[in-house]
Amino acid sequence: MSIKRFLVLPHLKIHNANAMSSPYTIGFPAMTAWLGAVHAIERKMHALNLSELNSLRFLSTAISCHDFDLQTYRGENDYVSSIVSTANPLDKDGNRPAFVEEARCHLEVTLLIECVGLDPDHDAILLEQVDNICKSMKFASGDLLAMKKQQLFTFDEDDETAYQPIVRHLMLGHVLIERRDLMAAEMKQGADALDAMLNHLKIMHRSTQDDNGKVTWSSSRKAKGWIVPISVGFQGISPLEKAIEQRDPETPHRFAEAVLTLGEFVLAYKVGDDYSIEDILWQYQSDTENDLYLCQTQSITNPGNV
Repeated sequence: MSIKRFLVLPHLKIHNANAMSSPYTIGFPAMTAWLGAVHAIERKMHALNLSELNSLRFLSTAISCHDFDLQTYRGENDYVSSIVSTANPLDKDGNRPAFVEEARCHLEVTLLIECVGLDPDHDAILLEQVDNICKSMKFASGDLLAMKKQQLFTFDEDDETAYQPIVRHLMLGHVLIERRDLMAAEMKQGADALDAMLNHLKIMHRSTQDDNGKVTWSSSRKAKGWIVPISVGFQGISPLEKAIEQRDPETPHRFAEAVLTLGEFVLAYKVGDDYSIEDILWQYQSDTENDLYLCQTQSITNPGNV
C-alpha cells in the first residue's frame, strides 16, 4: 500500500499576478512561479524552527484555475489587444518616469501540494502556520486577497476511488498538464522546436464558397483541447561559477534562458478517468549533464508510476 498526503490551499484569489507565461507570451503565470511559491512556503515553515515541522517537505504541486482575468484591452476597431498597465508616480519635474510594461492578471486558483515528513498528530500545527505564512506572501508576484480554509488529505494509490475527495477540491476548474509529446511528434517529422510549438498554437482560417457565391469562414487548430505555451524551467548557457557581486556569496551562479514547451488545461473531473494523479502533479527535476533545471509532471519524471 502506497500512501500519499496532500495539503490543499483552496480558492486563492490573487490580484495583479505576473501574466508573463513565458519570455514571448502573456497569459496564465508560468509553472516556475507556482512551484517557487510552494518552495517559499516550505522555506518559511522551516525558518520557524518548530520541531514538529522540521522534517516537512513539499514534493510536488498541482494547480487548478477557477477564474482568470487577463488585464488587456481591445478597442472596437483594434486588431490586437493592448496591455492595461499601471503608471509610476510623477517625478519632481512633473514628468512620467519611464517604465517597462508588465502584463498582469487577476485569478483564482487552488493548489494541491504533496507533502512528506509530517506526523498526523501535528496536522493542526501545519494548517495554522500555513495560514499565517500564505497571508503574508505573494503568489506569482500577485497579492493574495482571500483564501478558503486549508485541508489535509490522505491518498491511497491502491484505492481507485481515494482520489475523489481531492479532485472535488479542484473543481470547478481546469488543471494544467504537460504536453511535450505534441512537440516531440512534430520534431520527429523534421520541424524545429519553434515551428513545432507554433504548429499547435496557430489558428487556421479557411473560406468555402457555395454554388450561390456565399462565402463561409471557418477556424481550426491542429490539436484538440486547450493547448497553451508554458515556461517550465531554465537551461544554463554559461559555466557554473561564482559571479562578481552576486547576492549569495556561497552559491555558484550561471546565466540561463527559459525553456518552453506546450501544456494543456483539462477539466479537473477527468483526473482518475482520463488522467492519473501523476499527470497533474508538478515537481522540480534537474539534469546537470545537459544544464537543465526543469518543472515536470510526475508522469514524465517517473514514468514507471503511470
